Amino acid sequence: MARKKTSNALDLSVLLTPQTPMMTAVEQGIMRRYASSRAAAPVAEQIAVRLAGLITIDLIHAGERLLEKDIGEVLRVSRAPVREALRILERERLVEFQSRRGAVVTNPDAKDISDIYLVRAALFKIYLRQLMEHRAAEIEAVFDKHMPALTRAAEQKSVDEYALQSFLLNLGMLNLLEGRLIADLLASISLRVLRYVRLGLAAQPERLPSALRSWRALHRAVARRNVEEVIETAVKRINASRDSALRAL
Repeated sequence: MARKKTSNALDLSVLLTPQTPMMTAVEQGIMRRYASSRAAAPVAEQIAVRLAGLITIDLIHAGERLLEKDIGEVLRVSRAPVREALRILERERLVEFQSRRGAVVTNPDAKDISDIYLVRAALFKIYLRQLMEHRAAEIEAVFDKHMPALTRAAEQKSVDEYALQSFLLNLGMLNLLEGRLIADLLASISLRVLRYVRLGLAAQPERLPSALRSWRALHRAVARRNVEEVIETAVKRINASRDSALRAL
């Protein structure tokens, strides 16, 4: 007898979605934070990466339940690594555990988005000042490397590709301060920010040209080595992304 499907449970077929560039980028973000545990729980991290990527691109929706047994059956693993994967996603605030429901995909709200972007802007002010004072040429090289792909994504009006390239550009800058507390704190909210960036742009794809202009303005400020302009431009870009996500709710 077939087991009755639980209300708000995940459509399990989505777990078999082929690996996408977005999932690969999410993997970079997760592995950066959990590199020390990679040898101990590679299967759990692989499951976390898959689920995080699917949540980010909204193939797994807010409010859906993630049942250990069902996920394990589809992915052909035991419940233990699935449970650990869900705990990883809980730490990333992509999943929360609710009484009598188990693991549920979080539903972004206005306060969460506002708080995340407030923290992000404050950290970026410190972070960019450090980079511009000590590694300005390297941060400019990161922009030179990533801006062509970001520009193509905007011109092609591809929300997912633009969100991906924006995420990779940010990761490139974070790697310049690898091992530093500020970079680690920014990395800790990077997946939520990626989700919110995509949320805002998916609701308002007409914002892609203005979003690209904000990155170009930041690139020019970096090239001029104008620290205050870099910080002011970065904060404006962050606030515009926040406002876009809030309007999408």
